[in-house]
Amino acid sequence: MKIDLSGKTALVTGSTRGIGLAIARGLADCGAHVVVNGRTATAVEQALDQLAPAGSFSAVAADVTTAQGCDAIAREYQSFDIIVGNAAVFDWKHFLETTDDDWIRHYEMNVLAAVRLARTYLPGMLEQNWGRIVLVASEAGMNIPSEMIHYGVTKAAEIALARGLAELTVGTGVTVNSVLPGPTASSGADTFLDDYAAEHGIPRENADRHCATSIRPSTLLARLATVDEVASMVVYACSREASATNGAALRAEGGLLRHFG
Repeated sequence: MKIDLSGKTALVTGSTRGIGLAIARGLADCGAHVVVNGRTATAVEQALDQLAPAGSFSAVAADVTTAQGCDAIAREYQSFDIIVGNAAVFDWKHFLETTDDDWIRHYEMNVLAAVRLARTYLPGMLEQNWGRIVLVASEAGMNIPSEMIHYGVTKAAEIALARGLAELTVGTGVTVNSVLPGPTASSGADTFLDDYAAEHGIPRENADRHCATSIRPSTLLARLATVDEVASMVVYACSREASATNGAALRAEGGLLRHFG
């Protein structure tokens, strides 16, 4: 299969590093013009320096956790063919230690950012009878982790949001899906695994497997996924070839979820 997104314009939120940067690169490799997004001009400029030699890119610095940030994107770009909601926040914090502010911060980033962007750009997609919205959720939305319940709950809401938005696309060429990564070696993974190996007294070459199986013992991958492995699923969901995939929670979590579907 050769995915061709020539002539399509895509917004990838939170795309200055990690999974988002890999998604931006993957979409551009397929011919899309990709708008890179991060909170600061410095961050997006650094991302463009990494990406620009191999594809068509522009950038918008805006904080999508706020209505003002989403409005700033809307003022600069009136339409998109593809929106990938990748910007996210998480922290390891016991439920009894979480505050209302922790919950609100997670909800604004992991749910409301996608709500605002879909409200702005979905009507145009429906009018042109083609579009793709992909929300990068998490297996934690189906396997709520006890060590960060607030994160899991917002990711469950994000999965539900994608399904709900898909219900608005009946009989059109627009699709809305979520993608569920598992533990992933994202930005800073090398330093993290160096520290992890030292903390647990294990050889560095065993840190990846040890970390993955400790965090999620049911993993079939038995290692951290790479950002490119996650990005590949997202790029497929954005493609013309994925026209029959709508309202789905697409799993890229290394098989750690034991239930079917």
